[in-house]
Amino acid sequence: MVAAGRALALALLLAGGFPAVAGTMLDAAQSAAFRAWFVRIVGEQLRQGPSPRWTHQDCAGLVRFAVNEALRTHDHGWLKANGLSNRYLPPELHLTPEQQGLRNHWKQWRGGSGPFVTAIGLIQDNSVFVAKDLNQASPGDLLFFDQGEDQHLMIWMGGYIAYHRGSASKTDNGLRAVSVNQLLNWKDTRWQPKLDNPNFIGLFRFSFLLR
Repeated sequence: MVAAGRALALALLLAGGFPAVAGTMLDAAQSAAFRAWFVRIVGEQLRQGPSPRWTHQDCAGLVRFAVNEALRTHDHGWLKANGLSNRYLPPELHLTPEQQGLRNHWKQWRGGSGPFVTAIGLIQDNSVFVAKDLNQASPGDLLFFDQGEDQHLMIWMGGYIAYHRGSASKTDNGLRAVSVNQLLNWKDTRWQPKLDNPNFIGLFRFSFLLR
């Protein structure tokens, strides 16, 4: 499994991921608005706690939920349901019908699409490789770690990194927010996003965003 994971990681780096379906690529303004909403929605999960509409609460589930919510129309009903006021909000994306079809339609490695995709599926089939250098990160990019039999995603929030640890309890919702410096000096070196860490595959960007 470890060797297979490394081979997949190398293929991803060389291939640069998979392109978006024609007609669904967001333009520059839409991409910027998406990033702002995506980061805001993840931040609200950290601030308020997990939304009751967020199922499959793990690292990939957080990403899927935030993407789907960022692609919605953020009207009064949506704001009320998510505990947000109408102040200091990002601009709307104004999606075309084709772009609206991105919601809950993740590409699957066997073909077709569906509402569920794993962490590695988000990277392999729905994202493009950016770099291993954190200086190349933009808000909303994903940090991908391959531990052989397990893969893990973190989200670049701009000033910090957010993720779900994959489990929760009555006293711990599993959400974490750490500074870049904290992660670079993490005691378990497998989680350090450094160039020389073979477990850190790199930064990835959703394939429907304008790079």
